[in-house]
Amino acid sequence: MKVLVTGGAGFIGSHTLDALRARGDTTALLDDFNDFYDPSVKRRQAATTGALTFDADLRDRPAVRAALQAFRPDAILHLAARAGIRASLQNPRLYVETNVNGTLNLLDEAAALGITRIVFASSSSVYGNNPKTPFAETDALTSIASPYAVTKLAAENLCRIYAHLHGLSLTALRFFTVYGPRQRPDLAISKFVDAIAAGRPVELYGDGSTSRDYTYVTDTAAGILAALDRLQPGFRIYNLGGDHPVTLATLVETIERVLGKRALVRHLPAQPGDVERTWADLTLARADLGYSPAVTLEDGLRHYAASLHTN
Repeated sequence: MKVLVTGGAGFIGSHTLDALRARGDTTALLDDFNDFYDPSVKRRQAATTGALTFDADLRDRPAVRAALQAFRPDAILHLAARAGIRASLQNPRLYVETNVNGTLNLLDEAAALGITRIVFASSSSVYGNNPKTPFAETDALTSIASPYAVTKLAAENLCRIYAHLHGLSLTALRFFTVYGPRQRPDLAISKFVDAIAAGRPVELYGDGSTSRDYTYVTDTAAGILAALDRLQPGFRIYNLGGDHPVTLATLVETIERVLGKRALVRHLPAQPGDVERTWADLTLARADLGYSPAVTLEDGLRHYAASLHTN
């Protein structure tokens, strides 16, 4: 297939492009190379993917149209977004403009060109402080805790509407705390590994009892490709998680084992926008996509730590 990956220069996007290339698909990426973290890192990642690169912002509808017209993809993997829950508290308007309006621009232009196969990257953040575990795709979403989560849920609903109005085959995937080589420097695992390796204090927000369903990036990429290959007419939602949530305290202990160093821990107050727990119910993803996460947290952390010495 010819596949366009939005956000293809980023963490999950670049791994997804690697997986597409490995199986022989023709690829392009669309990215705005913004300064949420060092743009030069993303440009280097884009260069390694072998994909045709479109330097464009989703908020710029003519630029989106030009990229789609130039490449004419068979399918779109829409992974681009303004990321970061805490940053969305500071500038919610930017998140709405990019994640909601940008998604609307992409859907409009795809529909106009007859591109009907789309996979959209959503987030476990849409579950908010869901009292029920594990989180299932049919759960009521009444506990959202951040503007970022609002934008992801709004974009999901745009996808749902456009699938029905324009006859699209569109699947939304709710990612659960993806980590691994090339991950963003603002993510907890990045910060913790750097701090412990350097002997600096690890800053833990809260008492360490919050938990996350960590998912290694190659498992996420495999789930994305499975969703692409199994697209059906209409709209569907699937969780892509690791199915083994661990507490923040356990995460630090696992990093200590991987690095062979003890952590100096500094406890700080819980942060606005953070949720108590995440845990993906994978029943639907296993049944419909054949999704089965294979990398344990400890193995994934070892892969990530090793990658820091090879980059």
